[in-house]
Amino acid sequence: MNPNWTKVKVFTNALQAEIVKQMLVENNIPAVVLNKQDSSYHFGLVELYVDNEHTLEATALIDSFNDEELQNNED
Repeated sequence: MNPNWTKVKVFTNALQAEIVKQMLVENNIPAVVLNKQDSSYHFGLVELYVDNEHTLEATALIDSFNDEELQNNED
């Protein structure tokens, strides 16, 4: 991976990784998903990377996204 990118989150669900990536892109944060899952059995990890200069902003957005998801699941 390019040294200008930082891994900010790891998922086991590729769809969830893509949703978070899209949220970051919509907020003008360049993001890339690196799917390391086995193509036949879908086990393994999916990693989300952002440009180094957006790491803190991306982490804050991901945390707020996770908080909203938790609240929506409790309602």
